[in-house]
Amino acid sequence: MGKDKKKEEAVFLRKKITLLRAFSLLIGSMVGSGIFISPKGVLKNSGTVGFSLVVWFACGLLSMFGALCYAELGTRITKSGGHYIYILETLGPLPSFLFLWAEFFAIRPANSAVVSLAFGRYLLEPFFAPCAAPVPAVKLVSLLGYYAVLTLNSWSVSWSSRLQTALSIIKLLALALIIVPGMMLLAQGHTENFQDAFDKQSLVPDKLPLAFYAGMFAYSGWFQTSFVREELVRPERNIPLAVIVSVITVIVGYMLTNVSYYTVLGTQDVLASPAVAVSFVQRACRSLISVVPVLVALSCFGTMNGGILTFSRTLFVASREGQWPPLFSMIHIRRHTPLPAVMLMFPLVTTMVCIGDIYHLMNFFSFSRWLFIGLATLGLIVHRCRHPELQSPFKVPLFIPVSFTIICLFTVAMSFYSDPVNISIGCTMVLSGFPVYYLVIHRQMSNRCRSLLYYVTQKLQLLLEVVQQEIKTY
Repeated sequence: MGKDKKKEEAVFLRKKITLLRAFSLLIGSMVGSGIFISPKGVLKNSGTVGFSLVVWFACGLLSMFGALCYAELGTRITKSGGHYIYILETLGPLPSFLFLWAEFFAIRPANSAVVSLAFGRYLLEPFFAPCAAPVPAVKLVSLLGYYAVLTLNSWSVSWSSRLQTALSIIKLLALALIIVPGMMLLAQGHTENFQDAFDKQSLVPDKLPLAFYAGMFAYSGWFQTSFVREELVRPERNIPLAVIVSVITVIVGYMLTNVSYYTVLGTQDVLASPAVAVSFVQRACRSLISVVPVLVALSCFGTMNGGILTFSRTLFVASREGQWPPLFSMIHIRRHTPLPAVMLMFPLVTTMVCIGDIYHLMNFFSFSRWLFIGLATLGLIVHRCRHPELQSPFKVPLFIPVSFTIICLFTVAMSFYSDPVNISIGCTMVLSGFPVYYLVIHRQMSNRCRSLLYYVTQKLQLLLEVVQQEIKTY
């Protein structure tokens, strides 16, 4: 009895994420703002309805390849941390730190800002229709939504997981309310918007990487279980099962949703719309005009929740591996949540929401994200070569990680021609991590700096009521 009580009181991250919660985390992270804002970005950069549908399907197939690679990595490497820990374990400390640097200062805050802005826009759109919602109001509501999710993740892992499950159902309902009216109109013969669907004159090849970025943004989230690997129940079984079922579900849902959009809205309607789902409902089913935007906003809320839940684990693991300040590997003594890691994103996301625009932010962070995802799957190939004796419970054919890595890195290289300004900013952000790595990580800190860090950590530890993890679950 005494042993059980001691184990209950020990401070560590519990295994609370079941197969259903893992599935909900993936669905809740993938189906978010992307399907409701990305159609405009995909269409704009692919040129026609037909090519945009091809891009959507190709992005889904590519996401499945990436998800399968990460499922194998998740069964080979037993730590949480996602991209970071996979790159660290396979390619070494320098590329993993560069990822961490870019993820913290560019990828994650920009991604969170995009989703938050979509949440604010859809929540306010019905109140100001047919006019666009005022930008300051959108940003204020966006920040309030983000802060609510931040508070929940600081409070309880169980409650944030339960919310994710409930919101995943709402997300699928939101897609159904778009798919059903669209399919009914298509069955009635409304195919005029699909005329000349593959007009080659409208295709601009050098813009296709940006179309893929927009599409892959909508699918992004298939890697989320890798961030919470240590908190998963039966990860060897549940990771592959959850990613395969969830990605197939999302591919089918996204293709049907886009066909519904184009059945009702013409090319110019989609490009002119600040909120595609709202424009769709205004044309197809006005009785849902006040319902669908709220469901979409809740869908974005779930994506924010999943993003905070997973990225905080990256900072937690990086701190535990010695590449981030030690405070962020600490857990609240009563809540058993990585409180410092959860709260760290607060200032950067606030800044990007206040100054950012959705589509510029999307291109800005996509370069860095897909560069490092490509490196992580390259790491899978390296890990196989280094450890041929390792028997993984889940193994994909070699052509899947090879083709996925090549496509990722090729798309990243091509994007320099498509959007040189934003991509150059993203590249500079990654490269700025080099001097930081050599000055702070590679070289040992001086005794004075070490003492100062220890003093600050102690004070913040007392203030936040956090301690080091006592039991490692991997």
